[in-house]
Amino acid sequence: MLTVVDGEIVEEYDEFINIGQALSPKIISLTGITNEMLAEEGRSEETVAIDLKKKLTEDTIMIAHNAQFDLSFIYFLLKRHYPDEAEDIVGNIQWLDTLTVLKDRMDYPHKLVDAVEHYGVEKVNFHRAIDDTKALYSVTQELKLERDDLEEYINIFGYNPKYGVGKFRFPFITYKPQYYHNRGKLPPNEILPKK
Repeated sequence: MLTVVDGEIVEEYDEFINIGQALSPKIISLTGITNEMLAEEGRSEETVAIDLKKKLTEDTIMIAHNAQFDLSFIYFLLKRHYPDEAEDIVGNIQWLDTLTVLKDRMDYPHKLVDAVEHYGVEKVNFHRAIDDTKALYSVTQELKLERDDLEEYINIFGYNPKYGVGKFRFPFITYKPQYYHNRGKLPPNEILPKK
């Protein structure tokens, strides 16, 4: 997680969570994270939940690529430690899903790595969360420069009607059907938010 104030990165939050289970060889190979790293540097899930509760204040805009995943991950982590507060914590902040924005802006595919390439952002190690976060920050800046309408996407998550939203919907998010397209940037009158 990066904390950005007035367009400047003021803090990096990059923690391993040690859940007391060994990583599979596949995960170790993919991420470069080892069991030894988790044992030495990993923090408890409870400690990370405390940190998130402190950081996710009402003036926060959380930006994520495929934000439904990140929102669900954070919500269920908080729910295990703050069962009566988790929904208020994640519901009192604003959410911007760059995947939803990209579906209006560029041809399929819409992975973060595709956005990095499309916007000419410096490539990073896409299997480490802090590097993904830095790449996402740069992509978000490019999206804002390209068309200054990101505020219209706040708390709106697009989904492919063929597959639906999934099992869990959050009451503070508006879910709108959004098909992939192969026409490049959509004109402003065809973008998803449509008030």
